[in-house]
Amino acid sequence: MNTMLAGRLRLDHRSFAVEEVPVPVPAAGEILVEVRAAGVCLSDVHIIDGSISPFRPVDAVTRSGALTLGHEVAGVVHTPGPDLMGTWSPGTRVVLQAGQSCHRCDACLRGFPCQQGRTLGVDYDGGWAEYVIAREDTLVRLPDNLPFEQAAIIPDAVSTPYSAVVDVGAVRPGQSVGIWGVGGLGAHGVRVARLVGAAPVIAVDPLASARARALAFGADLALDPNAPDFADSVMKATGGEGLDVAFDFAGFPAVRDQALAVLGFAGALVLAGLTPAPVTIADSVGFSYRRNQIRGHYGSSEHDLDRLVALTSAGRLDLAPSITARVPLENAADAVNQLEKKIGDPIRIVLVP
Repeated sequence: MNTMLAGRLRLDHRSFAVEEVPVPVPAAGEILVEVRAAGVCLSDVHIIDGSISPFRPVDAVTRSGALTLGHEVAGVVHTPGPDLMGTWSPGTRVVLQAGQSCHRCDACLRGFPCQQGRTLGVDYDGGWAEYVIAREDTLVRLPDNLPFEQAAIIPDAVSTPYSAVVDVGAVRPGQSVGIWGVGGLGAHGVRVARLVGAAPVIAVDPLASARARALAFGADLALDPNAPDFADSVMKATGGEGLDVAFDFAGFPAVRDQALAVLGFAGALVLAGLTPAPVTIADSVGFSYRRNQIRGHYGSSEHDLDRLVALTSAGRLDLAPSITARVPLENAADAVNQLEKKIGDPIRIVLVP
């Protein structure tokens, strides 16, 4: 076992291909994981098209100018490296955090989210490969009843909306919530909002199939954003008050404009969908008068993955319907195209080495 297949992106001209590369060797505190499933996310599409670039690339990525994509990964321990703190036997089922904290910055030392963190498959090599290196503290053990393909999508596809709803949105039982975009993130945002007791949960998507999915996932109402009576429908559903919290999981300026227009007093808009487009406030006086807020969101905390693995394993979250397709690793480019063009209206496509 000297080489393996990996989905590699050349950063200089943004060309992507599945190539044969050397199998990495774990250093001190690291573990070589045999990948069993890896999710394909819209963020991966944006990394390929250049909308997202490495924030803090490691030296190996900078030197080679290439990156193995994939930040949603589950598998089994293959080779434990030296100087580990815990016991990691080969075959141990694991899921990887979507990134790693530095453990050195002031925020880390004070127990706050890391300000110098790196993202798997963005700043260092990810899991669109047969094997991936993981730092010991970024691994979470998986119970036997949780399939790899479901576990793989928890980092980001589930943990990002979970953190957006629970932490940044701070949604409380009985609050009204609007969720724009019922794709890979928003579909799970609907589930989480329902789980924490939001009412009503209003899903917004131009695709009829996505609106039907939102209702199946627990939304109380699913609206077409292009409907002429859209704003009236939101006001009727919220008793004329408007939304307490709105979530943009789509990443489009038009979504943000529409969400801001239906916020209630002291309502907040959470930006979970990524886009390089600027944020604008058309009615800034009204925005201030209503005490509205716009909150940025990215990723999730280290502890969210543990909680979500427990919730999914206990049956509180059913992720089986979220797996739209299983694609062999060697066909990763096809999976990217399928997601980018929304072929089959995918929630999550999973690569299988």
